[in-house]
Parts: sequence; C-alpha cells; structure tokens
Amino acid sequence: MALKLKSAKKLFTFLGRSLLALLETAVFTMISKPRKNVAGEIVLITGAGSGLGRLLALKFAQLGSVLVLWDINQESNEETCKMAGEAGARRVCAYTCDCSRKEEVYRVASQVKKEVGDVSILINNAGIVTGRKFMDCPDELIEKSLDVNFKAHIWTYKAFLPAMIANDHGHLVCISSSAGLLGINGLADYCASKFAANGFAESIFLETFAKGQKGIKTTIVCPFFIKTGMFEGCTTGCPSLLPILEPEYAVRKIVDAILQENLYLYMPKFIYFTVFLKSFLPVKLGLLLGEYLGALNVMDGFTGSRKKN
Repeated sequence: MALKLKSAKKLFTFLGRSLLALLETAVFTMISKPRKNVAGEIVLITGAGSGLGRLLALKFAQLGSVLVLWDINQESNEETCKMAGEAGARRVCAYTCDCSRKEEVYRVASQVKKEVGDVSILINNAGIVTGRKFMDCPDELIEKSLDVNFKAHIWTYKAFLPAMIANDHGHLVCISSSAGLLGINGLADYCASKFAANGFAESIFLETFAKGQKGIKTTIVCPFFIKTGMFEGCTTGCPSLLPILEPEYAVRKIVDAILQENLYLYMPKFIYFTVFLKSFLPVKLGLLLGEYLGALNVMDGFTGSRKKN
C-alpha cells in the first residue's frame, strides 16, 4: 500500500511539474522572456579575430561585459580588441591561443584566471571547415577539424567549468551548426565534429542539472550557413525556407538566446522542422525532400577554406 501511495505521489508530482513547464512555455511563446544583465560578466570568446566571433565580441562590448578574446591570429584578434574597446566594453584582453592544442588552452586559461578572473560566460565559437569529400581529405585535416570544432570545447570546459561550479554561476555556449543535427554531403569531418560538440554540450548540461547546479546555464546554437566567408561559394536550393544567414541577424539571435538563457537555438526556424521530420520520415522520402531542397548539393560550389589553404 505504501509503495502504491509513493508511486501515485511521484506520478502526480511529475504531472503537476509538467503542466507548469508547459504553461511557462506557452506564456513565453506569447511574450519575450526577460533578458539577464551581463554587464561586468567576464565573457570569453574563442575565434574572436573575425567573422561571428568578432561580431559577438562587439555585441557583448555594447552590453558592458569584460571581454577575453582568443584567436590563433594575433593581428586580427588585436583588431577585434581595439574595436570592442571603442564599442564600450568595460575591459578587453586579447590572447593568442591555438584551441586545437590542449596544453596551450590550459596555459592561456591559467593566464586568464590570473590576469582577468573567473570566466562566467564561455563561448566556444572557433571553428574550421575543410570542405573536402571524405576520401579526398588528408588525415591531418580531419584531425584538425575534430581538434578545433570539438576537442577544444572539452579543454575549455575543463579549464573554466570548475570555477562556475564553485560559484554556482556561469553560462556555457556552444556555437555548433545545423551540420551537427543532420548529415551533409561533402562535410563528413565537419559533421562528425559538430555532432560531437552537440552531444558533449547536452551531456554537460544534464550533468549540471542532475547535480542541482541551477546557476550554470547552457546554450547550444545550430545555424545554417552564415555569410562570414567560412562557407563561401555554398548555395541553398530553397532560400525561402533555408536562407544563407546574414551575420548581424545571426549574432542578434545568438545574444538574445544567451540573455534569455535558452538551451537551444536553431536558425532558421525551418531547421526545427527538418529535425522533427528526420525522426519519423521514411529514408526514401527524406532523401527526396533533401533533393527537392537542394540539400545534397550545398557544398558543390564551396571555395571558403580553399582560399586560405
């Protein structure tokens, strides 16, 4: 009898909390969630020397954050540092760091903790793309892709998460990709790294949730192609549903998701629908839809990283 009462209590508690969660979701669908204040927060952005990383730095500078900028390119990172200072950042520090090297991540992280303080918002943004078919991609480039796009997240979490746990305060941001949700022809190594980054970020979120560390937030961002030059030459077969995103729009949405402490952000919204369709559509129908949307040929005109190579 006692066991039945305990089971019933557990069930009603679950149903009650589920109802409240649904109600909260419904309310925030109609009105915007409140945005948190990040003035004075120490925000570390990897890959801050250009593209999305630079724009994120400028946005957080306008919000009065203390910025820690990491990039492998010292010159471009210093340029971002100067721009962020002019944009209103409370303080800006630039560090040259190759995020693909664990020892270097740990060394520079230690320097940041001594010179700036405990990072409270960690944005793993650094990324590379080879743009080559799997069999045409040298092993060293595949390893580099995994090192930068995925393993770097592990090392930065190892370096900065302990202080967040101790303070029960922090925000972990994974700039991933829609290629971490759906396989893309011509992006095998990139997809592997982004799927891994997604799974890792979700797992750490669940670890902090299970331990009751409610002050540590997670945001996982999965955009379609963004016009930063990284995927230059790539196309979309259906721009009305899958547009190539403007960087300013993407950054605005990313910062909003962080300030509202949303767990997931997929851009454009059609990505939510494609992930849903993938869960139940027959494979042949899914492939037909991919052909119709031009999703099987998005990398055909790719020139992005070949220029850099």
